[in-house]
Amino acid sequence: MIDGIGIRLLGPVTGVLGGAEIDLGPARQRAVIAMLASPPNRVVTMGQLVEGLWGEGPPPSAEQSLYTYVAGLRRALDPGRRPGQRSTVLIGEAGGYRLLVDPARVDSCVFAELVEAAGAHGPEGDGDALRLLDRALALWHGVALSGLTGPFAETERNRLDELFLTASEARAELLVRLGRARETVAPLRELAGRHPLRERLHELLVLALHGDGRQAEALQAFEDARRILDEELGVLPGEGLSAAHKQVLSGGADEVEPARPVVPRQLPRDLIGFVGRSEEAAWLRSLLAPENGPPHPFVVISGPPGVGKSALAVHVAHRVEERFADGQLAVGLRGGTPGVSPLPPHEIAGRLLRGIGVSNRDIPADLDEAAAMWRSRLHGRRLLVFLDNAAGLAQIRPFLGTPLGVTVLVTSRESFSAGDDCVQLRLRRLSSSDAAAMLTRLAGAQRVGADAEHTATLVSLCEGLPLALRIAGARLADHPEWSVGALADRLIDERGRLHELAAGDLAVRSSLVGSHHGLATGSRPLDRLAARTLPLVGLLHVPDMTADLMAMLLGTSTDEAERALHRLADAHLLDPADGGRYQVHDLVRLFAGELRPADSKGPLTRALAYLAASARSASVTVDPHRVQLARHVEGPARRFADAVQARDWLEEERQVLNAAAVQALKSPDDDLAELGVTLTFALIWQQQREHAGQEMVDLNTLALGVCERLGDERAALAAHDQIANGLRLTGRLEQAEPHLEAALEIAVRIGDSFGELRALGNLANLCISRQRFEPALAYAERQLAVARKAGVQVGIRFALLMTGRGQLGLGRPQEAYEPLREALDLAVEAGDETQQAQARLVLGEVLIELGEPELALEHLRATLSVLVSMGHRFKVDTLISMSRASRDLGRLDDAGSYADQALRLTKEFGYVLWEKRAEKEQAAVRAATRIAAGGS
Repeated sequence: MIDGIGIRLLGPVTGVLGGAEIDLGPARQRAVIAMLASPPNRVVTMGQLVEGLWGEGPPPSAEQSLYTYVAGLRRALDPGRRPGQRSTVLIGEAGGYRLLVDPARVDSCVFAELVEAAGAHGPEGDGDALRLLDRALALWHGVALSGLTGPFAETERNRLDELFLTASEARAELLVRLGRARETVAPLRELAGRHPLRERLHELLVLALHGDGRQAEALQAFEDARRILDEELGVLPGEGLSAAHKQVLSGGADEVEPARPVVPRQLPRDLIGFVGRSEEAAWLRSLLAPENGPPHPFVVISGPPGVGKSALAVHVAHRVEERFADGQLAVGLRGGTPGVSPLPPHEIAGRLLRGIGVSNRDIPADLDEAAAMWRSRLHGRRLLVFLDNAAGLAQIRPFLGTPLGVTVLVTSRESFSAGDDCVQLRLRRLSSSDAAAMLTRLAGAQRVGADAEHTATLVSLCEGLPLALRIAGARLADHPEWSVGALADRLIDERGRLHELAAGDLAVRSSLVGSHHGLATGSRPLDRLAARTLPLVGLLHVPDMTADLMAMLLGTSTDEAERALHRLADAHLLDPADGGRYQVHDLVRLFAGELRPADSKGPLTRALAYLAASARSASVTVDPHRVQLARHVEGPARRFADAVQARDWLEEERQVLNAAAVQALKSPDDDLAELGVTLTFALIWQQQREHAGQEMVDLNTLALGVCERLGDERAALAAHDQIANGLRLTGRLEQAEPHLEAALEIAVRIGDSFGELRALGNLANLCISRQRFEPALAYAERQLAVARKAGVQVGIRFALLMTGRGQLGLGRPQEAYEPLREALDLAVEAGDETQQAQARLVLGEVLIELGEPELALEHLRATLSVLVSMGHRFKVDTLISMSRASRDLGRLDDAGSYADQALRLTKEFGYVLWEKRAEKEQAAVRAATRIAAGGS
């Protein structure tokens, strides 16, 4: 941390450096420093900064603007920094920025600490507490974050204003108690005028006037407050204000201590180690303690097990308790407690009514009558009702519809969006930075800070679940000899992760058991269907899932599977994503794996067969002329209206298809592994269009192992072939050759003529890539002979294409032209657009050599059009040739554009050989441009 730098937020945002005030720049730049200083010494990500300044609709230039603001702040805060020297005050770190400033030099941090310290004093320390509050309030110099706009500024300003009011009320109460009531009358009048609906201010003003012997003014102050509450909110004064009024009427002039009637204070204690959730807490406070009008009547915090719903609710409830002068009730509803039935509605009614003073004998036996009594007794009250861990809307419906001024705050694993007047916060998992901060609070800054890498791993394994993080912190506390890395290592093994995430009566598994049990014992068939679905979610290790795929696992219709997935999402066991997809977090997946059904092979077989058949169907639809190596699979398969729809599906499902193939290929079950081979082969043409060479190598290497295990030489031949293709696409040409030689040897030995011609064609292609043109011609000649004998037209066309490429490589464009022209004519006759594009590309290169650049461009444009329409990502060779032809025609602007596009693509794919060719062409274009401009 840097000494001498201070930040002032309790008024206009300014900086202090060496005792002098410094200008921190325009409003948004000052908003950035405010975010970084609230509090300092933590990373604020770029995403948080963008959202804090602009909200949900940032301009396209938002990030660039942030870089400008950060640069301006660095100049202001670190004026002695030399150009190029790293800032020691505002540092870039982990996708964001960290402000290194002592919190004791940030006035808002000092203010909060002083207020907290004052609150820690008992009655015997009233004088010390008053002095602390005076120091705290003296830090204010106007409206907090004055002049700043944006979501963060509004939220933080509201938080600081609330803290200011709390401190002012505490100061007023102390002055009254110390017999100095006169000193607080004027400040209380001003505050009550600015916040007319804040009842506590009116209460204190009445007591202060009474304590100063001004009974008539005290009664008028009460009457003014009563009228405002009636006109604005339609409610009567709360018990605190009413008690103050009675005290004035009683004439007890010496009894100046605020009268606090006995009211329910049933909230659990706030967590000392509560961290994060600042945005969510601010939003909830705006609902429970709005600046104007009554609090919202029905607020729900929903989310998955262990995400911290109850902790957030209690944390926020404590911060708004002054707005609920008649108290806070709290009832645990046992909606997700393993092995325990949810609390029945009538028992809930009894607990709530007893909490507001109704005796047992007066509570009606009938639930409807009890609910009516509940609503009747709440009239005119300001009460916060906290219902924790609700099983569902039906459990609490009788207790809703309360009078304005009463808020029902609910936590649940279920969605309550169907509830009348319901405002719902779907609580997400903690961000990485908040999760790390929580772990630091639990396990100690020194221990966590000593191993940042393993801390990040541990946080990731806990998946942002506060429950898992609390358990991890408890495990570390129980084992001081463990490093953070030691615990992370224990959690990395998926087989024991849920076992490790248990400490005392806390366990991630138990929280998930409760959710599954609630569904399995639910009264609705849909609940039980969802319970049957959850174990199947863990069978297929894919990043997300659609209803189509779940229907295969369940053996039901897609509509029924969709309903089951939606029900699991409502129970927060799955996360809904775009495009009808559902994601499952690892801890839920591991728990689902523990519920694995006895007959898991059947569902897995159906799902893998569906994926393999659908991928093959898509591949055929995209390009019906490509030979499919994947065997036909019996059973349901997705059908596609056209090539665009098929290609889109292959792109959207890419991660799912790859993950399912890997899982199947690694299965010890021969049937499942064979389906993995089929799925792998169904993906090869899409992978070639995507230029996904490494995927081809990885999947087909696993497939080769399965083929050798099963003794399937024909499939092994194809796997060798595709490993070689993947190696060629990634530039590892020497490694590809042994696989093609192996494929050729197998094909000849087992008499597979198509396998033989395919291996020969790929060997020719590989030789051309390695600029070994004579061997390429020899392989192409052999391929042509085998293809003609077997009558395989696609093989004939490819052999002619390789012949033309070989002749061109040897510097014989005239000899290259005829086989290429024949290959193009045959491809046009067959309607094979892919081979038309391949032939036109090489023809274009030939025509450039023959001095026909205009004709070459015609062929090259046609090639590019096909490549784009069919989704080929690698177009470098075509773009380089188009640049050459344009350069020969003197169209240097076009040439430069093509060369630049080619170079960008080579860098994207990391293909060094093509990058050098693109750079050479770009240099040639620039040289021609200089010459055309009259340079040398």
